[in-house]
Amino acid sequence: MAGGVKAFEQHLTAELDSGRLASGARLPTERSWCEQFDISRGTVRRVLAKLSERGLITQVKGSGTFVSMASPHGPAIEKLYTSPAELMEARLLIEPLMPALIVRNANAHDFQLMQECLLHSERAETVDEFERWDGELHRSFALATHNSLFLHILELTNRVREEGEWGRLKMQSLTPERQQQYVRQHRAIYEALLNRDMEQSKALMIVHLKQIQQNLFGA
Repeated sequence: MAGGVKAFEQHLTAELDSGRLASGARLPTERSWCEQFDISRGTVRRVLAKLSERGLITQVKGSGTFVSMASPHGPAIEKLYTSPAELMEARLLIEPLMPALIVRNANAHDFQLMQECLLHSERAETVDEFERWDGELHRSFALATHNSLFLHILELTNRVREEGEWGRLKMQSLTPERQQQYVRQHRAIYEALLNRDMEQSKALMIVHLKQIQQNLFGA
């Protein structure tokens, strides 16, 4: 394969665009890119940083680089028309089922990815930034089930979250106090999963989702 920074960037972008690199997939090491394209590690890092800024990949310190589950590229999913209220009803039925599989199947990488999403959400300075990493965290839960159906379901629900009506409701309801409450709830869910406590993590997930529902709709 031809070398050089341009060839590397074009190759990696094409892999992401085509969907050949699936959501959550781990990318090869920086060293392997250097050897394959005859480029320096600094060059590799600059290209990866550019793709990370575009939201195409997620870099997890000490673990590696992964295809972002929020990537705008990859196989298209048909637009789903549903209301935020219907979305929350579905989430309350579906997401509390995930802890049983996470507790059984999650590995060290899965927990590292959750931790990275948590840290980003805790440092978020805007509603949009928090919403992005909130979605990424829930995707990381789905990924940790190691069940492709859950991942596809979460991809669909996050497509609905990207629509204007959800964003408007979230903007109106998300006060700084509520954002911090969500952060604490996320952290508690993560710790229960890390401890392989299925019942506790399920209960915390339900409390979290019901709190979102109440804050959005007053129900």
